[in-house]
Amino acid sequence: MQFLKVARLFRWTLGMLLAVFWLNASAAGRDFLVDADWLAKNLNDPKVVVLEVRYHPHRYFTIGHIPGAVQVQRFKDLGDNHAIPTMRFPSREAFQATLRGWGVNNDSTVVVYDDSVTALASRVYFLLDLYGFDMKRVKVLNGGTVEWSAFNELSKDKVAKKPGKVTLKLAKKNLLVEWTDVYSDVVSRRDPNVILLDARPADMYSGKVIAHSVRGGHIPGAVSIVSLNGADGQSQTWISAEGLAGLYASLPKDKTIYAYCHDGFRSSLAYMQLKSLGYKDVRMYNGGWGDWGNNLTLPVVEGEEPYDEAFKL
Repeated sequence: MQFLKVARLFRWTLGMLLAVFWLNASAAGRDFLVDADWLAKNLNDPKVVVLEVRYHPHRYFTIGHIPGAVQVQRFKDLGDNHAIPTMRFPSREAFQATLRGWGVNNDSTVVVYDDSVTALASRVYFLLDLYGFDMKRVKVLNGGTVEWSAFNELSKDKVAKKPGKVTLKLAKKNLLVEWTDVYSDVVSRRDPNVILLDARPADMYSGKVIAHSVRGGHIPGAVSIVSLNGADGQSQTWISAEGLAGLYASLPKDKTIYAYCHDGFRSSLAYMQLKSLGYKDVRMYNGGWGDWGNNLTLPVVEGEEPYDEAFKL
């Protein structure tokens, strides 16, 4: 009887230790997420630059923004304005000039928020990572405008920033893939070490809904995991680390992940989520479905499976 009590105590203690370890590991993985209290305490720090990326950009003016926040116009500021599709990633020089216009310096703490469960903020996060900014200085407001507005006021005041002097680095080549890489590694060679992730809603993956492209469906071989399911749409906050790990449980951490969506926002969210979970090799398809789906020479699969009959052979 005494032995059983000791065994139960041992299992309970071990379970508690594992739980503490999991919570600490989870917290470390998403320590870039901050809440409104953190932002309120740091808002007046001269090194803090707050960026707002709204789905409807006019609401920065009509509804208001966090005091001192700079407006980010998500298409113009976060894409290559001279490319087709528009939302290919901007060049280092272009994004650096944009950041300087927002008042960003090398030692700035950049805080990004949106009204779209961090899917829009994630694009800024990815671009900063792509061009070598110190990611320890990048924070994302978990809950966005909902989190802030619960206990704080919005402002309609104009925001003018002294131009910054941030210097970006060359793009990290291991964070990007082009359609040629996807076609070669996934469609043609079916490299077992590469997994193609489609982060769009399921009805767009299947082709039931056609949006942002002349064709519906998905790239042959892509698996569907909806990145927006990693957040609570009402509170605009991320689900628990355990829940997020469950969402991506089918993706082995020792594989290379190629992620895409329509225009690089939901896939950037997937990138941010996967990095928070400890995935080491996650790459973004530059152009996404807006590139592949509009290129009529490239193959498309409709339905809920990665491959159709032709591509299963």
